[in-house]
Amino acid sequence: MSVSTRVEDLIRDTVAAEGYELVHVNFQPRGAASILRVYIDKPGGINLDDCGRVSKHLSVLLDVEDVIPHSYVLEVSSPGIERPLFKEEDYHRFKGQEIRLVATEKIDGRTHFTGWIRAVSGGIVDLECENEIVHIPFSKVRRANLIYRGVDQAK
Repeated sequence: MSVSTRVEDLIRDTVAAEGYELVHVNFQPRGAASILRVYIDKPGGINLDDCGRVSKHLSVLLDVEDVIPHSYVLEVSSPGIERPLFKEEDYHRFKGQEIRLVATEKIDGRTHFTGWIRAVSGGIVDLECENEIVHIPFSKVRRANLIYRGVDQAK
């Protein structure tokens, strides 16, 4: 089990108890310069006080559990307005929103897509791109994120 997965399992309930959604955990091992990034969210968005509050709780928990036995930097932050999509639930939640997606291999002759999430089912996201529906398996998604245009652009 990866460090990110172990940390996510450990902190999920603590983050939820504080009233936040645990969006993603990413651990980048770099020896003494290792970084543990924890992304949180809540309705209305996250501010610096939210990040500080969660960081204090997680620092204590992570020190007690000693999941990462060497030094590291803990960063707690918002996923941002162009929020990355990591889990299938994210695609359900943001159905109807415009996203940018990069696939691990060519699908219909390309790897880069911009379009609206139309459906999510059976491990596949249906993305409307240029008036066509492209069926993209989650197993072939390298990365995806919401697109912010300043006004509600959902079609």
